Amino acid sequence: MLSLMLRHTGTKLPRGQRAARRAQFAATATTAVRSLIRSHCSSAGRLAERVGLDQGMPAILSHTFERWDGKGLPAGRSGVEIPVEMRIAQLADTAEVFLRTSGLAAAVGTVKERRGTQFDPRLADLFCAHAVELTAGLLELDPWPEALSAAPDEAPLSGAGIDTILSAMGDFADLKSPFTAGHSRAVAELAAGAAGERGLPGDEVAVLRRAGWAHDLGRMGVSNGIWDKSSPLSAMDIERLQMYPYLSERILGRVPDMQRVAEVAGAHHERLDGSGYPRGLGAVRLDESQRILAAADSYQTSLEPRPHRAPMSPRAAGQRLWFEARAGRLGEDAVNAVLVVAGHRQARRRSPSSGLTGRELEVLSRLCQGMNNKDIAAALFIAPKTARNHVEHIYAKIGATNRVSATLYALDHGLLDRSG
Repeated sequence: MLSLMLRHTGTKLPRGQRAARRAQFAATATTAVRSLIRSHCSSAGRLAERVGLDQGMPAILSHTFERWDGKGLPAGRSGVEIPVEMRIAQLADTAEVFLRTSGLAAAVGTVKERRGTQFDPRLADLFCAHAVELTAGLLELDPWPEALSAAPDEAPLSGAGIDTILSAMGDFADLKSPFTAGHSRAVAELAAGAAGERGLPGDEVAVLRRAGWAHDLGRMGVSNGIWDKSSPLSAMDIERLQMYPYLSERILGRVPDMQRVAEVAGAHHERLDGSGYPRGLGAVRLDESQRILAAADSYQTSLEPRPHRAPMSPRAAGQRLWFEARAGRLGEDAVNAVLVVAGHRQARRRSPSSGLTGRELEVLSRLCQGMNNKDIAAALFIAPKTARNHVEHIYAKIGATNRVSATLYALDHGLLDRSG
């Protein structure tokens, strides 16, 4: 790499300096890799602690990239300094990859070749001697029911235990990209609060909180090369990205008693007009909880930076959310509830008796601000005659005769928007 860089710049250094530069570059690269691996191991240990695994698990996970011969990272530990649990896991990990991709002979050959270097010699010999029986039917098995059957029956997770695990998994899924740190926590609180605002029962509030924590687990199945891309996404990129809510649903749906959470989490990018993904569900197939989570996720996402844009202000995010509702993509009741929870005191409620359209609500808002028909037209990019017609229709629908009575009606029915 250094030689290519020098050749590209037309620079030619004396041989001694080139060797020194290569050594410096190698040392820098090694330091960077060691730091990355240390961070990886530390993160795995933190996750183990968060989900309540054995207290010794973080120490075991810190040896993930160590080798029997001491040439691993980050600490260069060797031999029995590496916990036996990790020595077994390392061998099993490599053997499974070669078994799946190249067959049993390749798996055995690789383990033999790495005996005494990467792997504990005794464990390598044990695997090779019993490889046929150890791997019999392995690739045909579904590991999930096997893992569930091996789980202890005497200490099932309680509601609080499930909450702890889901919140931890959500936090770590968010850490996949620097742009999403804390996203799932915020969505969970917005969604649960909005469910309470809408008067949903307690068990459904709990469903929404859990779905908020876990709705982005499927992000782990999409490359960071897509998530962190600042240029326009290709058709293939979009295809992969739009599958991730389905992956979230699949992960959660395989956990006992999590089917309802899975249904809600998997629909957080669906839209009422059928323009969402991954299934393109429409209003008829989206229940209130799914609509609330979609609104909460959309609002919170607007507040966060992305590779292709800066974060929006709360006011701009709220305006965007209402635009999505008026366009028929998000539910107005869900949007209103989310904005109330987010602290938008002027979140708008359409009066059931008013029958005002989205455009008429916009005109009413500006009418209450003292604008005349010409000003309203300029603000909304419509003709003055159109603005006048809207005002007349509003007066007729709400029984108002002038600006004062229209403003009082808007105040009484929570329709006054001062953000426009």
